[in-house]
Amino acid sequence: MNKNYLYLFLVFAFTGVFATCNMQPKRSMPSLTETFAKTDTKPFGAYIAYSQVENMFPQNIIRAKKQPFTKTWIDISDTASLYICITPTLYVNDEEIKAMLAYVYAGNSLFLAANYIDDDLMKEIKCTLNNNNFSNNINFFDSLRNTNSKFNDSAFAYFYLPFKNYFFNYDTLFTKVLGVNEKKQPNYMLFFHGKGKLFLHCEPKTFSNYFLLKNDNYKYLQTAFSYTNNKPQNLYWDDYYRNLGRRRSNREPKSFSSLSEILKHPPLAAAFWLSLLLLLLYILFGIKRRQRIIEKRKGNENTTVTFTETIGRLYLQKKDNKNIAEKMSAYFNEYVRNNYFLNTNTINDDFITSLSRKSGVAREKTDALYRAIQHAHQSEVVDDYQLLSLNEQIQNFFKKQ
Repeated sequence: MNKNYLYLFLVFAFTGVFATCNMQPKRSMPSLTETFAKTDTKPFGAYIAYSQVENMFPQNIIRAKKQPFTKTWIDISDTASLYICITPTLYVNDEEIKAMLAYVYAGNSLFLAANYIDDDLMKEIKCTLNNNNFSNNINFFDSLRNTNSKFNDSAFAYFYLPFKNYFFNYDTLFTKVLGVNEKKQPNYMLFFHGKGKLFLHCEPKTFSNYFLLKNDNYKYLQTAFSYTNNKPQNLYWDDYYRNLGRRRSNREPKSFSSLSEILKHPPLAAAFWLSLLLLLLYILFGIKRRQRIIEKRKGNENTTVTFTETIGRLYLQKKDNKNIAEKMSAYFNEYVRNNYFLNTNTINDDFITSLSRKSGVAREKTDALYRAIQHAHQSEVVDDYQLLSLNEQIQNFFKKQ
């Protein structure tokens, strides 16, 4: 038994150390995972949609539901409420389908948006969903393009994978097409059942943050919900089905849990908690004694000097001395205006005297400098000697002020 305790302790210790030593930095690229969570601000979260629903129904408090629909329907007796479920995939069992249809039949509205909607539910309402986005797209980046979803003649577009899901084989007597994709295939349907309405949308990405923040696409959600009751009795937001990754049977056997099996036996439970305590102490002491290597940061580079040198080399390679002389004189005049607050549009004796007095440079040298600038402007061609002489006079002016 002692060896078993030791082995168990070593397993937990190795797991903890491996987890702490292999921390990877976060990627800068935003996640494209379709969560449609109401608090998720990433591209395919539903934070914007949830906020818009709050603004559209200000008289209602949105109630989050984190349980199967069967339990929800047992707890309520509504006849004019709205239940919203936006999820990547919708898996429901037979009991949940019956509960949903009973909820609609009583006069409520059920809004379901998913890439994949359970086949049993589609069979129950006598409709078929052609799902093209459910499988992984191998040529993901090659498939990106501008795509849109439409209400009547209004198209709402964004740049991503094209909207290909659509409904077909539906009973036109009890259904109404509300929206279509760019190929005019129905992707938003209204099913009448009893006193209520069942809304099915097979492109939940149209309710993502990324889609709704593009241009005026927020109007897409407003139009989609304009067919529902504008003053529902109660308003529910699903937080249960978007976390399901598979279909569950009506009587699903209880799954085996290694942890629960260990905790059934007192000796194993004591060993587990002792190992967990020792592992926690080891991690705490390890954090105090060790520190990650701090990488040496690269010093800031003076990009202004580099840029100036590059531009200077380009001018010298072209041998455009006159252009260089004009740039030098323009820069010098700008310097005089900013530092001595003198108007350089008119160069006369008063200007030369004022500049000499303010800068501390002899009047003769100031006058000679501006004569060189004027000569460079009037010359059609400026040779190397004239350019170097002008540069030397300007540099001497800076040094002797």
